Amino acid sequence: MLVDFEVVERARAGDPAAFNEVVTAYRRRIFGTISRLIGRPEDVEDVAQEAFLRLYFSLDQLRSPDVFEPWLYRLTVNAALDYLRKRKRRRLESRVSDLSEIQVTMADAAAGTHIQFEEHQKSRIRETVDSLLSGVSEEDRMLLTLKEVEGLTLKELEKVYHVNENALKVRLFRARQRVIKAFAASKGGQGEEKKNA
Repeated sequence: MLVDFEVVERARAGDPAAFNEVVTAYRRRIFGTISRLIGRPEDVEDVAQEAFLRLYFSLDQLRSPDVFEPWLYRLTVNAALDYLRKRKRRRLESRVSDLSEIQVTMADAAAGTHIQFEEHQKSRIRETVDSLLSGVSEEDRMLLTLKEVEGLTLKELEKVYHVNENALKVRLFRARQRVIKAFAASKGGQGEEKKNA
């Protein structure tokens, strides 16, 4: 937890200073998660504001502070999914694979110019993961991002997805298999391009 349980309790009780403390503590992490999920740096702030608005208006529904982080991740994932659905309806969807290297770098920068030390260590892993996940569905990408990039445990993912550990293991296994297939297909396509060159 980035804030004490007592701060979450005060925010639940309607203390605006405590809510502001929660937002300040989680802002960078939420921005980073959304940036990787939606792949459009120019829209990250809007989606993050939506996630924090949902948090503000539903804090009183939080059962206990110890489930706060998975619950916040769930709100964030839902805000990102809603954004992606709206964007798809407007036929403006663009995948991470369509972005230039500069835009991907900007997406990482949008998570915050002062990246924490451990985030900096993970940046190269993220780039590889983003590349691998660009060929699968939004649902697979979100699940694998939360597990492999954000480092959520199966117990935390249970609280986010409201399914048991075995169901999550099956989902993760199938999502990983689809990533492997997409990666193999992209490598096959590159081989054909080289032959034709």
